[in-house]
Amino acid sequence: MTPLPPEKSEEDRIRPHVYDGIQEFDKRLPNWWLYTLYLTIVFWVGYWAYFEWFRAGPTSAQEVGAELARIEAARLAVAQVDDPTLWQMSRNPAITAAGRAVYDANCAACHLASLRGKAESPVAIGPDLTDNVWVYGGRPVEVHALITKGVLAKGMPTWGPVLGPRKISEVTAFLLSRHREGDPIVLQPPSTP
Repeated sequence: MTPLPPEKSEEDRIRPHVYDGIQEFDKRLPNWWLYTLYLTIVFWVGYWAYFEWFRAGPTSAQEVGAELARIEAARLAVAQVDDPTLWQMSRNPAITAAGRAVYDANCAACHLASLRGKAESPVAIGPDLTDNVWVYGGRPVEVHALITKGVLAKGMPTWGPVLGPRKISEVTAFLLSRHREGDPIVLQPPSTP
């Protein structure tokens, strides 16, 4: 008696087509592979909804702009301190945000968070930093030097050793961001107490 050939199981079926002399098994994909595929599809729908439908995430142009601002801020931070550089720093949002943080931590106690100082509150110690009236010079380099050296007779400490040149440049840029380049500078002589 001749033995019967074993029945082919469901997993051993061969697909009916032949391509380049190769036949394929007709097997079901493994579950781990299918779960990975389904999870990828769900992730894609969420990603597409976040960035394209709801526009909650930053666009590519916004990411490039932010990165360029960060690179420009790093380049300006090591540049020579002069009037054009400080004006350019005052137009960089990354530098002015860092300068605002340093100002809030160190300068707002005397000049107030609004930068208005004595003009807003009679109990404030520091002068108004938003107008065009300057006591010790209003050019960017003069403001930078004033923050660095301070005026001990008026109660402003020497911030140079405390903050360092980078943070002083950031604070100067923040103060200049409240002004426009070419505004008239009015010098007022220091008052005596």
